[in-house]
Amino acid sequence: MPKTIDAGWFAERLGDRTMRGIARETGALIRSGALPVGSKLPPVRELAFMLGVSPATVSQAWSELRRYKIIGGRGRNGAWVMGDRFAARPERHLSVGNYGPSVLNLAIAEPDVALLPPLGAALAHGARAENLNSYERVRILPELEAAVRPSWPYDPGAFLATNGGYNAIYTLLHALVPPGAPVAIEDPTALRLLDILEDLDVPILPVECDSEGLLPHSLAEVLRQRPVAFLFQPRVHSVTGARMSAARLEVVGDMLAGTDMLIIEDDGVGDISDAPRISLGRRFPDRVIHIVSYSKTHGPDLRLAVLSSSATIVEQIQSYRSFSAGWTSRILQAATAWLLQDTATMDLVERARDIYRQRREQLATEMAIRNVGIAAGHGLSVLIPVASEPYALVTLAAHGIAVHAGAKFSTQPTSSIRVATSILRQKHVKYVADCIALAADPSRKVSEA
Repeated sequence: MPKTIDAGWFAERLGDRTMRGIARETGALIRSGALPVGSKLPPVRELAFMLGVSPATVSQAWSELRRYKIIGGRGRNGAWVMGDRFAARPERHLSVGNYGPSVLNLAIAEPDVALLPPLGAALAHGARAENLNSYERVRILPELEAAVRPSWPYDPGAFLATNGGYNAIYTLLHALVPPGAPVAIEDPTALRLLDILEDLDVPILPVECDSEGLLPHSLAEVLRQRPVAFLFQPRVHSVTGARMSAARLEVVGDMLAGTDMLIIEDDGVGDISDAPRISLGRRFPDRVIHIVSYSKTHGPDLRLAVLSSSATIVEQIQSYRSFSAGWTSRILQAATAWLLQDTATMDLVERARDIYRQRREQLATEMAIRNVGIAAGHGLSVLIPVASEPYALVTLAAHGIAVHAGAKFSTQPTSSIRVATSILRQKHVKYVADCIALAADPSRKVSEA
């Protein structure tokens, strides 16, 4: 049994008895070893009595430490010291294994580097960007705004360049969502988005989806809980590859018309898909935040995305950014603007789009032959149902294939695996299909590669 720390001893060592003070000084005791890993903390009410504060103050302090995974447990079982590292970490993202060169890594839905444009000429152009090396906190270069505006799905109040799509979402959520306020999000969704919301320590309200997008009845249930923001992917779902229909988007818009919540649209796949760009921005320009990332099409190392919203919301996001970087590299902004207008790059993006589609469809065809029906989708991965996620992961690993468990992309119980198709070469498709079929149904036998 873990040792329970005496409440009197603990209280004597806490001088600042505010919520933040209790969290900070408890953290210092853990860091110094005075509260060793495995120690059980005194009951909340008992410690609160000894400190002369309300139980809610202690509970809030414990919540702050839970956010960093320093303590665990709650309720009648009490809390205990779990660790002594104080940096928040994206648990879902960092749980990815380090696979050797002999493993076919289909866990990460990343672009094929052979299908990304060369950056030499673009970066040379970027090195001549307007006001290079100025400390002026420019929101977006006029050159980049002129390049993205013609294809934007609505006419927004303002644009903002950010250091990638996830950086945009991380920044805007921290800038605009009050502590503890619930946020609605698709289920499943990108694991990085769940990491961000879990780091914020906000209630996550999952909205179920089908092949056309958000399910209206599920959204209606969530709206009754009055979320302050709703985060979804209106073009192509990054996990399932499903494409939202225009009709479903209109239904969603009708349901959101009676609310005042922020509407955050994440287009992380971008023009990898030939699906049309759609947005609720034309209906709710004062509260829609629409984000387009260029990592999948033009290169992850560009670290660039563009968001749009009302001038007021963009100003709030930019003000929060002033605590850190303040602006996105003018070199990378100008380089991206050059790529978006370069004919050869446009042709390469179109070719990449066709190749990614072929790879998805080849896997779907082979899975159908093996009586495992999946939708080819429109993105860089597919979600495949399995009887048991642990069995599927172990089976595929035994055959030299790495994938992600569906549980990484959901807060609900799941029975699926996410398989990246973006780097799946034709020579591997039949073998991968055999192994996935075996992983989904233990009664099968895998054929020779």
